[in-house]
Amino acid sequence: MKTFFLIFSCLAISCNPSSGFKADSNNDIPQDQAILGIKNVLRQQEKAWNVHNLKGFMDGYWKNDSLKFYGNRGLTHGWQQTLDNYLKGYPTKDESGTLKFTIHDISKIQGNTYWVMGKYHLERPIGYAEGTFMIVFKHLDGHWKIVADMSC
Repeated sequence: MKTFFLIFSCLAISCNPSSGFKADSNNDIPQDQAILGIKNVLRQQEKAWNVHNLKGFMDGYWKNDSLKFYGNRGLTHGWQQTLDNYLKGYPTKDESGTLKFTIHDISKIQGNTYWVMGKYHLERPIGYAEGTFMIVFKHLDGHWKIVADMSC
């Protein structure tokens, strides 16, 4: 468990403001509004995934080469490579199935940056799958975006 938090902390720290995005950190968004905004992104991701729209699912992610995704295959850098990995791993609706997130915690890290801990559940004709995730959201250019994702 210590390794999990160490790796995730490194991922979160690596997504710093000098990475080419405009963080909306000067005006903290009230926590209740932030949580509603983050949950809305996750609902939109579920909807896109459930019609096998993986590019639409990726709308919740920061479209930048500095996006970090850490999963069973190791560390992936960048939005496009993350999308390519999803397209390769879930080429058909049978593989992608129906996604449902269970959120266990949304906590403020600092400013307009939050982490989300939870589980994902995939109901699929080829077999049920589930796992855990810890993602980092930042409010960037007026939108909540995932800047780091650790899923397994």
